[in-house]
Amino acid sequence: MAKKKIMIVDDEEDFAYLVKTKLETVSDYEVRMETDGSKAYDLALNFRPNLIILDISMPKTDGGEVARKIMSDDKLKDTKIIFLTGLISEEDEVDSLQGIVEGKTFPSLAKPVSIENLMSYIKEALKG
Repeated sequence: MAKKKIMIVDDEEDFAYLVKTKLETVSDYEVRMETDGSKAYDLALNFRPNLIILDISMPKTDGGEVARKIMSDDKLKDTKIIFLTGLISEEDEVDSLQGIVEGKTFPSLAKPVSIENLMSYIKEALKG
């Protein structure tokens, strides 16, 4: 079976690298990361990820704009997304705050997020 592909888009390079390393260590995922939101769409088009872990608040191009571009592309529209943001608290997350893009609903997790919590959302998103 082919490895599931995960793309991490976060302007916090240390965080993105930590998540990438953890995913490659504990699971059989192929992982790419991008720290510049304006380059994320091109990477997604070439890499064709099953899941994108996407920071909402980034300079140049924010995560919402990246997600809208990806969801409007026929080749990428079925890609799952998990939003990460410092704009909500864990209480909001617990209350099931969802990011809605192009009529699709995606989970939004508060930063800082524990790797364990993120991993459980990744496993859920990649089921099936």
